[in-house]
Order: sequence, then structure tokens, then C-alpha cells
Amino acid sequence: MPNDKIPGGPKTIGVIMDGNRRWAKEQSLPTMEGHKVGLKKIKDLTKWAKDLGVSTIYLYAFSTENWNREKEEVNYLMKLFLQAFREDSKELVKQKVRVKFAGQTERFFPILRQSIKALERMTKNFSGLTLVFCLSYGGRAEIVAAIKKIAKQKTAQEIETLTEDDFSRFLWTNGLPNPELVIRTSGEVRTSNFLPWQTAYSEWFFSKTYWPAFTKEELKQILEDFSKREIRRGR
Repeated sequence: MPNDKIPGGPKTIGVIMDGNRRWAKEQSLPTMEGHKVGLKKIKDLTKWAKDLGVSTIYLYAFSTENWNREKEEVNYLMKLFLQAFREDSKELVKQKVRVKFAGQTERFFPILRQSIKALERMTKNFSGLTLVFCLSYGGRAEIVAAIKKIAKQKTAQEIETLTEDDFSRFLWTNGLPNPELVIRTSGEVRTSNFLPWQTAYSEWFFSKTYWPAFTKEELKQILEDFSKREIRRGR
């Protein structure tokens, strides 16, 4: 494996994988083909990230708002996820990637939920790289869910002394590091409800490249750009 690790590069990144549909349109391909190619790109990303010294990746794969898309497209995405987590996941296991999920996974049909749990269980002891799929994820929904948990488990007195660290333990990402850098592909310049609590002090990079066309060279350039930034985090 090449040693491309970048001094001062981020250990934890988030990726908003945007542009699948527009990429497919420009290639004169069906929309669904864009999603298929985009999902396959994740395998490449895990290899690139490990080469470049990244240890945790958050992937914004399906948002709570994505449920509002056309039923045909949503059903196709569910089938793609099922295939990825049951069959294509063999490559992730081979790479010893630990896979985690964050989001309203209870909204998925039973066989997909079972595949999600099985993949988490199968990879839980791996330590090479952690890949966090944000599925049926929305930052506001995550915070509301955390508040409901706190209300059930904490007394009024305990809530009075609740700290930010305490609150973080009730989030879907409990136990995982916060992203130092978030990359959004496709040229869109917005955060789209992605990890609002966790990215409070993250650096952002907005790429004009559609996700299916994203390359290791561009990722390397972005990580190198991060390494040159002055990170103050409010100091």
C-alpha cells in the first residue's frame, strides 16, 4: 500500500456524496445508474482514505428528506443499499473496515435492518478504518431524538447539570470522533442538515465535481488544503 499520508491532514472526515443524478444526466444515462456508480465509489474512497491517513469517514448516503423523492427512486436506492450491505460489503470486510450506521434505521424494511445489524456486528472488532453510513439521517431529527432520550432517562435535576459532552452521548454518533473536515461534491454550497452538532467547528470544502467522478487526486488535494489551514476552533 502506498504511503501517501499527509502531515497535518485530518483523521476524521465527512462526505456529502452529491451529484449522482446530474452526473448520470450529463452522461446520457438513467438516473438510477448514477446512484449505482456513486455507491460503488465508496469502495474506492475507503482505500484512498486509508492511504491518505484518514481513520474515520462519515458518509451522507440518504437523508430524512430523501424519503420525499419519487417512490421508484427510493425503492431503487433501498435495493442498492441491501445489495451493498449483503454482497458488496465483502470488500469492506476484506479491508477490515469497521462499519457503523447513524440515522432512523427503524424506518427501513426488516431485511435491510437485519443486514445493517449484521454488518455492524461482523465488523465491530476491526480497527483499521471506521466507515459511518448516515442513512435516513437528519441533524435536526438526531437532536430531537437525543432530547427525547434525555427526558426519559434523566431527572430534572440531572438535566440542569447536563454538559455538552453529556448531550453528545445521546446522539446517534455516540463514541465516534467529530469530523475535522467535511467535503461536499457537485458544486452545491450548503450543509443540508448534515451533522450540525458534530460539525460545529469543522472545516468545509465544496467541490464542483459530481460524486461519481470524484478521484483520489482531488481528495488528496483537499486534504492537503486542510493541512495548510489555520485551525483555531474559537481560540
